[in-house]
Amino acid sequence: MALKDYVLQEKEYIIEMRRYFHAHPEVSLQEYETCKKIEVELDALGIPHRRVGETGVYAWIDGKKSSDGKVVALRADIDALAMEDLKTVEYHSKREGFCHACGHDAHTATLLGAAKVLKAKENQFSGQVRLFFQQAEEIGQGARLFVGEGLLDGCERVFGTHVSSRLQSGKIALTKGPQCASCDYFKITIKGRGAHVSTPHLGVDAAYIASQVVVNLQSIVARSTAPLETVVVGVGVIKAGTQYNIIAENAEIEGTTRSFLPEVRSFTNERVVQIAKQTAAMYGAQAEVRFLDYAAPLVNDREAVEEVTRIAERLIDSSDIVTDYEKALGADDFADFLAVTKGMYAFIGTGNEENPNTLVAHHHGLFDIDEEALLLSCNLYVDYALQVLES
Repeated sequence: MALKDYVLQEKEYIIEMRRYFHAHPEVSLQEYETCKKIEVELDALGIPHRRVGETGVYAWIDGKKSSDGKVVALRADIDALAMEDLKTVEYHSKREGFCHACGHDAHTATLLGAAKVLKAKENQFSGQVRLFFQQAEEIGQGARLFVGEGLLDGCERVFGTHVSSRLQSGKIALTKGPQCASCDYFKITIKGRGAHVSTPHLGVDAAYIASQVVVNLQSIVARSTAPLETVVVGVGVIKAGTQYNIIAENAEIEGTTRSFLPEVRSFTNERVVQIAKQTAAMYGAQAEVRFLDYAAPLVNDREAVEEVTRIAERLIDSSDIVTDYEKALGADDFADFLAVTKGMYAFIGTGNEENPNTLVAHHHGLFDIDEEALLLSCNLYVDYALQVLES
């Protein structure tokens, strides 16, 4: 690995920041102390900033080389999960029931490290670097706040990284095309008619209808989707009835749809609505369907991937660059940025066999990372930003 000295000298700072955020996790839209700490660090670096929503932080570094130039955006998500930290480490979560089990603590620390390096280099570039410390990725609500405020307007590129326990430390995944699926939440409410269970003909059984809806939804993947296309229609919650001897008057179904192409996403969601309403109507009930858009499909721009790959080849051996990283049905609202501006999302390997916890799946209480890998991530942030601004 041939990391730059200006990144290596920030190793202690990056690790210190990562461990601080790991010990002080906050969930989506409640990252109040997290954003205050980010603001303290930005103030110490002399980097101007402001809030986006209540818990996001937008900062910017203007190049002093020229007043004219391009704009590049760098993003890190900052929220944690509502789950227990099961590790026995010095940076164990200090908040019971909350844990950074996905790596957003590492992302935040890495972007702060990159900000520190880029601020020191402000006399060497033109244009502007925009820093997005984004809240609420886990519920798909943060990126749209930045987009809605026009913070990608004029951006040439947007770039982000995510740690991955699936990849060995020292490797990075730079893959063109789809990487993460869309994520839509749906809630189906069925309105029937109550009656005594001994007289089912006098009622309209919402529980029975809900079960038929769940079964019929499976036909979307099995019979309405091309076999080579990847789609998920999953149901996680079914609620119905109030008592064992009463025909259920109401029922609720909650689930999610996921896909990789916008047109497939639209078709799948339309079929959920059609099946729910038609199935309910067939049995004399009514169904209402509500969708929440959590994240669009995340599709890396081919040109941006090629640009980042050229940077990576100067830092690590080409054999450590994964160009066919398997796409995942997990979602990431970085996709909302890519819907506006060209860019890419890289995956940084943080698995190390010397520490079994770094090989644990994301969203598990034992999840940890090889902190050495954060230096590579930081170097990509810095060098890619400089390349875009000076190209």
